Amino acid sequence: MASLFSSFTKLPVTTVALIVVCTGSFIGPLGMASVNIAIPDLAAELQANAKMVSWIPTIFLLANVALMLPFGKLADNYGRKRIYSYGVMLNMLSSSMCALAFNIEWLLFWRFIQGAASAMIFGTGVAILTSVTPAEKRGFALGIAAACIYIGLTVAPAIGGWLTELWGWRSVFSFQVPLLFLLLMLIKLRLHGEWKNEQKTKFDWRGSGIFIVASTCLVFGLTQLPSLSGMVLLGMSLTAMALFVIHQSKRNQPLIRVQMFKESRVFSMSLTTSLLMYASNYPLTFLLSLYLQYVKGFSPSESGQIILMQALAMAFLAPMSGKLSDKVQPRLLATTGCCIVAAGFFVLSRMDIDTQAWYIGSSLLLIGIGFGLFSTPNNNAIMGAVHPSELGVASASLNLARTIGNLVGMSLVNLLVHHYIGDAQIVPEQYPALLQTVLVALNISFGCVVVACIISGFRGRESKPDTPSTTDEEKQPPS
Repeated sequence: MASLFSSFTKLPVTTVALIVVCTGSFIGPLGMASVNIAIPDLAAELQANAKMVSWIPTIFLLANVALMLPFGKLADNYGRKRIYSYGVMLNMLSSSMCALAFNIEWLLFWRFIQGAASAMIFGTGVAILTSVTPAEKRGFALGIAAACIYIGLTVAPAIGGWLTELWGWRSVFSFQVPLLFLLLMLIKLRLHGEWKNEQKTKFDWRGSGIFIVASTCLVFGLTQLPSLSGMVLLGMSLTAMALFVIHQSKRNQPLIRVQMFKESRVFSMSLTTSLLMYASNYPLTFLLSLYLQYVKGFSPSESGQIILMQALAMAFLAPMSGKLSDKVQPRLLATTGCCIVAAGFFVLSRMDIDTQAWYIGSSLLLIGIGFGLFSTPNNNAIMGAVHPSELGVASASLNLARTIGNLVGMSLVNLLVHHYIGDAQIVPEQYPALLQTVLVALNISFGCVVVACIISGFRGRESKPDTPSTTDEEKQPPS
């Protein structure tokens, strides 16, 4: 083990930072997605009902959305590596506590803490890479990190099923602990330096509270649609978000400068494009899994192999498109990717009960190619459009747009399922309704991607960003 860590001694800080962030980018999605496979066994042992079990992914997402932006601001003030390290330690603790759960309430509490740890990690990881990587190499570094996320999400179901079958559901949580410990040791021993603002700004506790209320109402509201309570909560979320924007615009030292969105059309429109793209893509795996297994009669493993085509294309192309975005305008690559994704959704939306597996796989491959071309250049454009002292907030905003997009996309699918199928079991008589649900969702996704294509194309030309420094001090943003 000592020889392993000593081999990092001669590596430059940019390389060590890339290894650290990529490792975290792999472990995070792996741990998050593998838990879903273990839910049936978990529910049986803890005697949890369906309503309580449904909170296992939701409460993780709640903490992630509510705390991402505050942790991004804390990282800018107190150090991005510090907040990232605290996130890894908190993830170790919460994973251990989840593995020791004796009832569902205990598990849900620590699952919330695990979501907060994820917000600390993903809210600062991209900021660390941007801080230490020269501008002309930033896209490639972001591409490698994005590929690690896709790989983690790809292998998570298989690893989760394997661990659950061999050692039970608790192993799905506990297997992350030694990996996180090794990551923490690597950070402490080999990632030297810190990246933060020269002058600390006063933390906006009131603004953070308003944002947490808005985020909480958003998550609860979307998960309870189409009920009246869901509508009321969404209204409260919009009201709180409006108050948050007003509050931030009047603060001398805000949580996030709302002027960032006015100062840079590239920043604001790139975030909007990201939200639309992830909203369109996130429900795809869920819907096609139902279609392939129920309507087409494929086994879970066969369905997984078909759906895998998209993730493999994304993982393969993300580093390549990132490297290319260092030389070509990211806007051009991202917009091209959006157009390819739109073509893939259009082709996929033409399927019916008799559609062959090769047709679906080819459509998913097309979507994966487009998304691989889009994601990293778009992230590169976002991080290159902000002042170096606001990289933590920009990184958090990027991940927040992705997470909210995922949440909105899944909520729309839940609405469609409620409308077309309701509470009925999915039996052969319901297959036409299931197919109709899938097709309507695919057409909505196609529409979202078309809008994303337009926004992406008109976001404007990215200016040449300043090369980030690996020193401890950075200049303050413009007032």
